[in-house]
Amino acid sequence: MDRWLAGPQGFRLRRAVDPLVVDLGYGAAPVTAVELFARLQSVRDDVEVVGIEIDPARVAAAEPLARSGLSFRQGGFELPLDGRRPVVVRAFNVLRQYGEDEYAAYWEEVRARLAPGGLFVDGTCDEIGRRSSWAALDVSGPVSLSISLRFGAFALPSDVAERLPKALIHRNVEGERVHGYLRAMDRAWLDAAALASFGNQQRWSAMCAALKADGWPLLDGPSRWRLGEVTVAWHAVEPA
Repeated sequence: MDRWLAGPQGFRLRRAVDPLVVDLGYGAAPVTAVELFARLQSVRDDVEVVGIEIDPARVAAAEPLARSGLSFRQGGFELPLDGRRPVVVRAFNVLRQYGEDEYAAYWEEVRARLAPGGLFVDGTCDEIGRRSSWAALDVSGPVSLSISLRFGAFALPSDVAERLPKALIHRNVEGERVHGYLRAMDRAWLDAAALASFGNQQRWSAMCAALKADGWPLLDGPSRWRLGEVTVAWHAVEPA
């Protein structure tokens, strides 16, 4: 997901008046915040990353890693940033802990605090980051769903289902749009089996091309598909 923020979404950081980025709920160790800071420096060297955690012990443990441009604060979805508005807020494996009737309020709370042109990323991944997905929201609402899978770590694309964002994880049932999307991915993946001998990059790219040809509103192209990634417009997968 960092690769996605630094790549096709990098323009948001480059255009920002205040290049402030938040890693919300970074967890027991601040590894994700440190990595995010390093990767986004390639986009803009004056980027500032703030790691926010609700547990004061976790904030204290992270302090030795603070440096110019990287800091840590205690807080939650209210984003304690002294009135500043971040251009990116990333919350990974955070909202999955909440109920399905709760996520929307937190989405609204964070969106209301974004800078103009800002983005809120709500995502989930497995324990070692090989299956991941994330919903992206701007100030107007949900924009897209991205799925990123490590080649060799799945049998079918729908294996990502248990790692869908909270907004969708309970919607992978007949009659829901995201269920139809995952089924379409599986069909296209199986149809492209003949390309497996040329590598999974070729097979995944063929799957994505077939989805696009079938009318799925994909928002990216071959340069992202080769990475095992694909992004679709939110309206194609939003809860019915």
